Amino acid sequence: MDWEKIKLGSWSAVGGAIVAVYVGFNFGGWVTGSGAAGMAKEIASDAVAERLGTICMAQLNRDADKGQKLIEMKEKDTWDKGRYIEKQSWAIMPGEDKPDSKVADACAKQLAAKT
Repeated sequence: MDWEKIKLGSWSAVGGAIVAVYVGFNFGGWVTGSGAAGMAKEIASDAVAERLGTICMAQLNRDADKGQKLIEMKEKDTWDKGRYIEKQSWAIMPGEDKPDSKVADACAKQLAAKT
């Protein structure tokens, strides 16, 4: 047996594995189990907020001062519209005590799409 060839082949395999892992995680889209779980939670949270945004829109439509408040909101910057919706309590979901910022942002997006 030629131990030098075996040693070279072993180091080549180790180097190739390291390169494959580096390329896979950085450029190939590979993720760890915890990374995938985190992405799934984020996607689910965004989807729920989008659905609850319709409830926020319904609460906005029941506001007696809706017209004036919408005029005030149009003067706000895009990034500040969600905060404005939170202050108006439209993003407080039934059974909750405080507004959800993701719901407020989803409501602002839905409102922008309608106008």
